[in-house]
Amino acid sequence: MEVLFIGGTGIISSACVAAALEAGHEVSTLNRGLSRLPSQVRADRTLIADASDELQVREALGNRHFDVVVQFTAYVPAQVALDVRLYSDAGQYVFISSASAYEKPPAHWLITESTPLKNPFWQYSRDKIACEDALVRAHQTTGLPVTIIRPSLTYGLSQIPVCIGSWAKPFTIIERMRRGAKILVPGDGTSIWTITHSSDFARGLIPLFGRAEAIGEAFHITSDEALTWNQIYRLVGEAAGVEPDLLHVPSDGVIAADPEQLGTLWGDKAHSSVFDNSKLRGLVPGFNAVMPFADGIRQTVDWFDSDHRRQEIDEPANAAWDRLAAIYVEALAKAAE
Repeated sequence: MEVLFIGGTGIISSACVAAALEAGHEVSTLNRGLSRLPSQVRADRTLIADASDELQVREALGNRHFDVVVQFTAYVPAQVALDVRLYSDAGQYVFISSASAYEKPPAHWLITESTPLKNPFWQYSRDKIACEDALVRAHQTTGLPVTIIRPSLTYGLSQIPVCIGSWAKPFTIIERMRRGAKILVPGDGTSIWTITHSSDFARGLIPLFGRAEAIGEAFHITSDEALTWNQIYRLVGEAAGVEPDLLHVPSDGVIAADPEQLGTLWGDKAHSSVFDNSKLRGLVPGFNAVMPFADGIRQTVDWFDSDHRRQEIDEPANAAWDRLAAIYVEALAKAAE
């Protein structure tokens, strides 16, 4: 099949491009051409355009037709409204949404695709919900062949998935662990979380291409491995060769120190998240996440260690975490008096 990935060079999308190529699909990518990662597709299939600029996209697409279009870079309804115009003739339009769109706090410990979409804490999630709503309306009114996919926290070689970390400079958490700094963990660290390797996400996504049964449906694609945040941080430390010095801090305290954490904590990672992948397996019976976090994170840390240029440190974040850690260490000492 002719497949277009809008994006194609990110943590998740690059793994999906690789899996689609391995599956024998003819793959093109559309992005601004700014990624430091090398393109995996031929030059004539590397389309350069700003996906939110209609004129640029139409010029880049020319008269190409795609059996599947996978949208990784749309975050607001205006973008999907543009996509409805641009890709109405595609055989299938796959929108990558987010599992953070599911209700927070969750009413039930097990999340299915029928779990309500409601997140009062995170604008990112509310925008994804609005995108989904717009696409569902387009499917109902115009027949747009949409499939909605909701990944949870998904990582690869270039990202270290933790609850409080630097997304732009992920190695910061490894540097802190190795020099013995306090590692902030919200709550008591016993919330259960699901982390998925990008190669496993791709293993679930690619078989949905061209499936009529997937049209008009939503699926999440996650690992079945559920770990506490304490376990996750200790596995990251093990991969880094150290025992991390964990300091448990109430989520309210983290948010008070950094209000921008409201969305990613109360709107996402502070709550236990365990996913039922039965719906996906109904169409992809062989789906199984095969990368244990212990193995995946070891590969990720090795990737950072292999090139010092990847080891950028977020000094403002370090300073903020040190300040908050000092407050809670002092509070614990006073409580023990």
